Amino acid sequence: MSSNAPTTAQPGVFARAIKEAVFAGILSLGLFILYIGIKTDQDINNTLIWYPRWGLLAIFVAIAAIGRFAIVAFFQPWSKARKARAANMPAHEIEAKPSFFKKHFLKVALVALILYPPVIVSITGAQGSLKFVDNFGIQILIYVMLAWGLNIVVGLAGLLDLGYVAFYAVGAYSYALLSQHFGLSFWLLLPISGILAALWGIMLGFPVLRLRGDYLAIVTLAFGEIIRLVLINWTDVTQGTFGVSGIPKATLFGIPFDASAHGFAKTFGLPMSSAYYKIFLFYLILALCMLTAYVTIRLRRMPIGRAWEALREDEIACRSLGINTVTTKLTAFATGAMFGGFAGSFFAARQGFVSPESFVFLESAVILAIVVLGGMGSLTGIAIAAIAMVGGTELLREMEFLKQVFGPDFTPELYRMLLFGLAMIIVMLFKPRGFVGSREPTAFLKERKSVSGSFTKEGHG
Repeated sequence: MSSNAPTTAQPGVFARAIKEAVFAGILSLGLFILYIGIKTDQDINNTLIWYPRWGLLAIFVAIAAIGRFAIVAFFQPWSKARKARAANMPAHEIEAKPSFFKKHFLKVALVALILYPPVIVSITGAQGSLKFVDNFGIQILIYVMLAWGLNIVVGLAGLLDLGYVAFYAVGAYSYALLSQHFGLSFWLLLPISGILAALWGIMLGFPVLRLRGDYLAIVTLAFGEIIRLVLINWTDVTQGTFGVSGIPKATLFGIPFDASAHGFAKTFGLPMSSAYYKIFLFYLILALCMLTAYVTIRLRRMPIGRAWEALREDEIACRSLGINTVTTKLTAFATGAMFGGFAGSFFAARQGFVSPESFVFLESAVILAIVVLGGMGSLTGIAIAAIAMVGGTELLREMEFLKQVFGPDFTPELYRMLLFGLAMIIVMLFKPRGFVGSREPTAFLKERKSVSGSFTKEGHG
């Protein structure tokens, strides 16, 4: 029999696929019947009532059963045949050069982002562009920057950090408090917020120098919760759960975005609109994201970046090579925290209000999920994952017809983690190393080549 096995399923495979689909349907029925199939409420007498949603439950059960059938009947045979062909494939075919699209993808994406606000304004008008520029532009780019910052700690250094939102909070509150009490400008507080967050990253790094794996994750999780509880209870400074309001906005070379005679619109003779500030913030966070990507790429090619990757692969071997693991871990924590502080100060300037509710553990989980889904260590994959996950949630919120299908009480925010879970399962089945499954080595001989993640050992490459 030829090694190029057919990818179509055999009759025995179909029987096993049907059996697996039935089991998947029963399992999903048990998991979703209380969460989706039954909705509880209270009547005017404060009596607990419930009513079933069997149609919505049937949709989820059918999706689980059909998906499992497709995986067992079609995807697994195709994957086995692909691995069999790859085992007999010459090395020069495995290490193929990237296509023209992959080679110029980043340039095209950057040009599209630069042209995004003008195109949206020309289509929807200045006021109509607010929603698209803010929700589908600024919001996504904030998570891209946060995920790229966390990627330095998790993806490059291999240090599992579950409290990354703490540095995000430090940057936001640093800008909010210093701008209010000392009257400092945004451009001065932006680097100050990053430096303060980096100092907190070093403070976190010292106690966890001897920890790794699950123990490191627990300590970083506790650190994030400590910061949140301090923000809640230190009411004399942070105003507790009431938050800090009236935060000054960012300015363009001293030109404020308001209705005064020295405002942006009056200065340039433009009609008054709040869209100018949103467009300015869009290009500002885009520039911060590009700065994060540039610094990450440059550091990865430097000795400190290779030390991070060596630490990620094997800490004992890294130490035996003479690499100082103490400074390596501290620089990873400090660098990642610095970009979290930058994003936090931008968040405070954008919102004009910060409170502890914006920095809960769920935010850390979302950022970490974006890093894992995109592919740890891959800037392009993380950006795609942020667009898919954050932009997908915002897109669901805009689809009014979903309320006709799932009922008027359907809110995508309630199903956000469910969507995250489903997305992670699907991505891990089809792309175990994230959206971008190829890894480009920082050190290479004669020619740089991208090797598929399928030929890289789990946790390596």
